Amino acid sequence: MSSNNGIWYSFFDRGNFKGSEPYFYNPADFEWTKHLEANWLDIREELDQLIRGGDQNMQAYFDKAMVDVAQTWKTIPFFWWGIKFNKYCSQTPKTTALLESVPGMLSASFNMLDGNSVIKPHNGDTNAIVRCHLGLHIPAPLPEAGFRVGTEQKSWEEGKFLIFCDAHEHTAWNNSPNRRYILLMDVMLPKHAAQTSTIQSNVIGSLFLQSAAQKLPFLYKLPMIAQVGLHFFAKNAAKIALPLWNALDRMRYKTNKKINPA
Repeated sequence: MSSNNGIWYSFFDRGNFKGSEPYFYNPADFEWTKHLEANWLDIREELDQLIRGGDQNMQAYFDKAMVDVAQTWKTIPFFWWGIKFNKYCSQTPKTTALLESVPGMLSASFNMLDGNSVIKPHNGDTNAIVRCHLGLHIPAPLPEAGFRVGTEQKSWEEGKFLIFCDAHEHTAWNNSPNRRYILLMDVMLPKHAAQTSTIQSNVIGSLFLQSAAQKLPFLYKLPMIAQVGLHFFAKNAAKIALPLWNALDRMRYKTNKKINPA
């Protein structure tokens, strides 16, 4: 579904993005990339601290159909479309400060793809953002491990960004025996910055319904007018829920810190 201002959302079109955006963007076109790339070793050090004890801090990606083998694609979230995860941000102060310095940053996470694993081809949620991968632990270059957007393939590189249009079909693979780790970010394109709140709520509503449809597949079989109605309710509920979620998460974090001081 494209709005009259050219913003496309995936929930209703599901893989039919026909936009003219490039598959990959030049990282040099975004001023903030230099600062993060210059400090990538600090980011990797904080990742290593979080994963040193195992996978207890990692969460499987919510859409389990995206991988053939369960638990092979995991994340550690910092921000998610306006939600801040204080637990992980507090443990990674350098990474969090770098993320918060990026204009238009909406989502960010450490992202793990296991060895001998594939993320299936899929389309992202909107063309209003760029998705960014900063290589942290890259086990191999193409063709053993890599990333495709549309018809173009690229290798990840440690300390370097891949930036792409998330709306185009894309897929990732890691045919090496070792895990691949990146810092993943979603950043609003400057031309859409004034519509950030609307875009956030539309995407959160879409993601909520995608998650619900995994347990209730009949939702995708409802008449389109019913799906539009559900999305309208979900996106408006998201506008109310976002500040409440953040307030509750801050309270929960402060309470846990008092109970379990470092």
